[in-house]
Amino acid sequence: MSDVVHVLPRVAAGDELAVRECVERYGSLIWALARRWSPDPRDVEDAVQEVFVDLWRSAGRYDATRATEAGWVAMVTRRRLIDRMRRRQRAVELEPLPEDFDQADDREIDLDRQVRVEQAHAVLQALPLNQRTMLELSLLHGRTHDEIARETGTPLGTVKSHIRRGLQRARDLLQAAPASRAALEDTSV
Repeated sequence: MSDVVHVLPRVAAGDELAVRECVERYGSLIWALARRWSPDPRDVEDAVQEVFVDLWRSAGRYDATRATEAGWVAMVTRRRLIDRMRRRQRAVELEPLPEDFDQADDREIDLDRQVRVEQAHAVLQALPLNQRTMLELSLLHGRTHDEIARETGTPLGTVKSHIRRGLQRARDLLQAAPASRAALEDTSV
């Protein structure tokens, strides 16, 4: 084992000849592993290139007392290929929209926005006055909890409680709104 001249420490030191030697020495190993992990030949080429870049960047971390150089190269290759596989699995497959897809025009968008504004206004009006006041100061006027406490003369903890409870109540009312509308529509048919 002591007869083997390690190429990775020389790569880490910036030796250009060592980079070429690394490609010659480990290229077939990396190609074989990449072909096993990827069905697409273009992806294999990209993977091999990515592995070599990673090897050259991390060559300084190679420790001859812990692994053989080929074993370390295989480990780095395997990790990189696993990372690539995970990225592929997470990638979202986009499908083109059907030709007859009708996009909403500006009037529909404005109408939808108006409906949501009316819902939000109705929900705010349904809240108890103290919760509504604290939420309006916070959300509509951009006041901090401390500023609201000073302006209203309300203890800070109470301000925070009113805001939290108001947000929870508003969420509950907004979630219940579509269900009650659907029930009304079913009875009117």
